[in-house]
Amino acid sequence: MRVFAYMRVSTEEQGDSRAGLEAQEAAVMVEVERRGWTLTETFTDVASGKSLRKRDRLGDALRGMAAGDADALVVAKLDRLSRSVLDFARIMETAADEGWSLVVIDLGVDTTTPNGELVANIMISMAQWERRIIGERTKSALAAVKARGTHVGRKSGVDVETIRLIRILRDSGRSWQQIADALTSNGVDTGQGGRWHAATVRKIHMRADAPE
Repeated sequence: MRVFAYMRVSTEEQGDSRAGLEAQEAAVMVEVERRGWTLTETFTDVASGKSLRKRDRLGDALRGMAAGDADALVVAKLDRLSRSVLDFARIMETAADEGWSLVVIDLGVDTTTPNGELVANIMISMAQWERRIIGERTKSALAAVKARGTHVGRKSGVDVETIRLIRILRDSGRSWQQIADALTSNGVDTGQGGRWHAATVRKIHMRADAPE
């Protein structure tokens, strides 16, 4: 079976990236040799694990999987692929839809086996439940924003309920532009009139999370 390997070190780990990568490489190679697989290509990113955004090499790997260039994607540790359950579930769902397998060595997720498929399906179900919970939280936060109206806040110029809504939408994996579009389409007041913009949403989020 042909496999791709994906590895990642965070920007904080970049100074010691070689050691981190060597550990991941060793784990992958042991598994590849044990299973008799053929490692056709390795993809490496230096990026945060909080989101799938800004990880160009992961995107390259996923496009290669979709094109049928390999049969499975192998990673040494779950947190090298994603620290978000929702993002991980999206990758597993993509793999299932496109007909390729995902192997996460430290977690024991291996969709090339029946037991691994069962574990993956359980995790996907949990992520779908989490998405529903986020959806309910979003509806609740939006209702609070509309009921309260806009009040100027000390840091951002918008009310605390709007800040909470932005956080919920961001935690659900939305981009800054998607959040701005959602706020505009739902009639959330900017406090200054007009449409919401991605840069404005990002600034509010960053200021709200900044230390006092």
